[in-house]
Amino acid sequence: MLKSVFAFIVLVLISGAVVAEEADIVIRNATVVTMDEARQVIEGGTVVIKGRHVVAVGDESLAGKYEAVREIDAKGNIVMPGMINLHNHISMVAFRGLGEYEVENLLFDVMFPLEKELLDRDLIRVSARQSAIEMAMGGVTTFTDMYYHEDEVAIATKDVGLRGVLGQTVIGFPVVDSKEPYGGLAYAEQFIKDYKGDELITPAVAPHAPYTVDKDALLAAKALSDKYEVPMLMHLVEFPTEYDMVLELHPEMADHRSEIAYLDAIGFLSPHLLAAHVLYLDDKDMDILKARGVGVGHNPKANSKGASGISPAWEMMKKGLDIGFGTDGPMSSNQMDIINVMQYAAAVARLRLMDAKPYTPLELVEMATLGGARALDREDELGSLEAGKLADIIIIDRSPPHMQPGYDIYASVAFGAYPADVLTTIVNGSIIMDDREILTVDMDSHMTEWNAVKAKVAEFAKTLDTRP
Repeated sequence: MLKSVFAFIVLVLISGAVVAEEADIVIRNATVVTMDEARQVIEGGTVVIKGRHVVAVGDESLAGKYEAVREIDAKGNIVMPGMINLHNHISMVAFRGLGEYEVENLLFDVMFPLEKELLDRDLIRVSARQSAIEMAMGGVTTFTDMYYHEDEVAIATKDVGLRGVLGQTVIGFPVVDSKEPYGGLAYAEQFIKDYKGDELITPAVAPHAPYTVDKDALLAAKALSDKYEVPMLMHLVEFPTEYDMVLELHPEMADHRSEIAYLDAIGFLSPHLLAAHVLYLDDKDMDILKARGVGVGHNPKANSKGASGISPAWEMMKKGLDIGFGTDGPMSSNQMDIINVMQYAAAVARLRLMDAKPYTPLELVEMATLGGARALDREDELGSLEAGKLADIIIIDRSPPHMQPGYDIYASVAFGAYPADVLTTIVNGSIIMDDREILTVDMDSHMTEWNAVKAKVAEFAKTLDTRP
């Protein structure tokens, strides 16, 4: 036996052969958009995955150094970090398309009645699975969610195989998962205990907004976030009348120049906080958010559709705030991919400023990937293709006419691509969609459950029909 081993070693030394390293997946023949510090784009590139992580990124010579269980020929298509959706309420997909006609207040006239009448664990879980499938097919590998029964959202997220930052809602009135105001605090703590350390789920606490959560509950939510070192998610300065709305619940805010200044004064702002929307603020407010390390989820499509305003997200990005893109829930923006958000964000910023400079294609792709990672304080793990980072990767087809001629790869992604151009989605080193087919879910069984949810909602929706 020893002679055989010795003979093999001698043969290897004489021949100069190199024993290939083991890997799980090798993606070769790719246009690799790394989003690394140098912003390398590698034509004919290779990405190597072992376990949950990327172990190597390089040129075509790298492929021959690894023996992989699965080899993917990218055929020159774009291989890039998965996109990050920083704000959603994914189980509301069951209500998508309702309240689209002449509604005075979508939240109070349509959303709250639907939730009061129809929400239960099954609807939340099945609808979350439907949304997770949609996001996986649109190139989103990590999403941030705020809703009720987030443990059910977690189950659905893991069913599909996406990465979720899931915030259990805390709100000042009874809701489906709490008969008492602010019962979400206890629910959130148990949820955090159950999922802390999970490979795919990052549990979070989500005080809904300063106009629905009082000072004591806001600070209790922050205390939970600090205690367990988990994210805190909240809607912030979303509406033009929000200062007055918050003042009703927080009369002491009258002594402060802005809502953000007040939240800072009471010690609420934190590096754990990811704030959604953030429309109505000035330079001083931006400086406060930056100083406190608050992340921002920019939702331009939802804010425009709801006529709530246009965020100065461009200015926040230029000031160096940690900012990325979100969609808001599927009743607010209807779609949940980030590909469509990129070009929309540029369009509304340019119209608001009457200036065509805001957002280069590279800046848009950065916000969709690294920007989201920074806002979540996960840039060491997510947002770029580099050795040691988590293997959250998408492959985008370069062949459709709308992706041609493709001189600038960032422009192709930011301004040319559609969600349906995503061919393959890999999360945590596992392929969850291949050639547009979801591999992780029994789609026949899922559709049976989803169709039952649709039928239930359709019947009640007739009572809320707002069509003229």
